[in-house]
Amino acid sequence: MKKHFFLSLMFVLATQIRVNAQTENSQSEIEKITETLQHYIEGTANGEPERVRKAFHPDFNLYTVTEQDSLLKRSGKEYISKIKQGEKSKRIGRIISIDFENDAAIAKAEIVIPDWRIFTDYFLLLRYEGSWKIIHKSYTWREYPKHTGKK
Repeated sequence: MKKHFFLSLMFVLATQIRVNAQTENSQSEIEKITETLQHYIEGTANGEPERVRKAFHPDFNLYTVTEQDSLLKRSGKEYISKIKQGEKSKRIGRIISIDFENDAAIAKAEIVIPDWRIFTDYFLLLRYEGSWKIIHKSYTWREYPKHTGKK
């Protein structure tokens, strides 16, 4: 039963990805971009820092705006260093959209951490030396909805 539910959920999520691409081999490029994004999503959820490292360019940075309305910049090295090998989290990620032209792409993903926050991640990716790499991540978040059980 769990396996059937999981497969159904994966199918629904996969069909929700909105894709815009303008090249003849767009499907294979979308698959490669998706693979890079999945390294990030699954690597962070499953405590696999090496897998996350595969997704990102070594010099990437992350940006967000703090609650005090200032820009927060973190290095990718710092971000990955906080991922502990084998330490799984409750993160549930899905790719919302991918758009690319030639060797440049943008993507959007949603990361749900139940009972805490829902993150929206925006990525810039470049294809070089045969693979896609995330070179920039900007993100925002909102509180996870609290359910009171009242109707």
